[in-house]
Amino acid sequence: MGMRSTVVDTAEFPVSERPGAWAGAMAMAQVPQRVTSLERGTFGARIEMMPLDAGQISVLSSYASVTAQRTPRHVRQSDPEMYRVVLVTGGELGIEQCRQRSLLRRGEMGFGESSQPIDIYAGDTPGRHLVFQFPKKLLRLSREQFTRLCGLSLPWTQGVGRLFGQFVAGLAEEYAQCTPQDATRLEATAVDLLSAVLEHHLDRDATFGGPAVSAASSGQQVLFLRISAFIAEHLSDPGLGPEAIAAAHHLSLRYLHRIFQDHGTTPRAFIRQQRLDRCRRDLADPALRHLTIHTIAARWGYPQPDGFSRAFRTATGTSPSDYRHQALLHTPRARS
Repeated sequence: MGMRSTVVDTAEFPVSERPGAWAGAMAMAQVPQRVTSLERGTFGARIEMMPLDAGQISVLSSYASVTAQRTPRHVRQSDPEMYRVVLVTGGELGIEQCRQRSLLRRGEMGFGESSQPIDIYAGDTPGRHLVFQFPKKLLRLSREQFTRLCGLSLPWTQGVGRLFGQFVAGLAEEYAQCTPQDATRLEATAVDLLSAVLEHHLDRDATFGGPAVSAASSGQQVLFLRISAFIAEHLSDPGLGPEAIAAAHHLSLRYLHRIFQDHGTTPRAFIRQQRLDRCRRDLADPALRHLTIHTIAARWGYPQPDGFSRAFRTATGTSPSDYRHQALLHTPRARS
């Protein structure tokens, strides 16, 4: 008889129940955490959990615009003493742990452990990634060696990492065909392959006297993603600006502007664009046609109608009312 997985898809729950459903899924996955959706009123994510012997493989998909935090309190409440490896197959995922940051893109894998707080940031593009977690005692490396990798990244589609990545991906695809005895043996094989990959890169560290994993540029990218998440959470605050952002992240204003300059924008321009994007989306949403334009503008940080109208017309070339009229005119409900 084949193995059976457990699936939790937030799309099957009312919007108000989705964060709670996801928190329950994370508890089942042995990694309790606090989740915040960066898109007001929505939250989407799906996880398929595939138990092995003492560990588990999970496939997460439709995971976007979300921050997840495993806080010191979570660690104190429950620590399964697990290592985790995340293999990204789509989208982007920012990870901060052990004072290290990395931005994982497709084809990269990152590392973490259950005994330390961790922050995870998913960007706007719906992502997909595989998670392999297993008891720490199974890994050949010492805890100190593994901790050096937390928050950093390695490729899993080339070199020795490809052997491990393809094995885990294949195991997830063929999981239903496995027996419990297969699962025990395959878990041991996955841990052995991972040990070989990590030892290869740690040996290269020792040989060349430098880090084998990349963190410099990706560290700043994760910081940008973290700041973007903060902005998305506080768009309704009219006082949101560079000073507040810099203070919240313990940065100088000069460094904050440099981060945004590297992304071709400024903090104020980024905030304005995010607010206007949310306003355009809500104005075009038939489900929100009962809300006044002023109500929509205020919920995204424009308390003064005149100021919102000017900003909206400058950005779109039309007034908010005309934009809303044209958008709703082309909805299926309006046409019917």
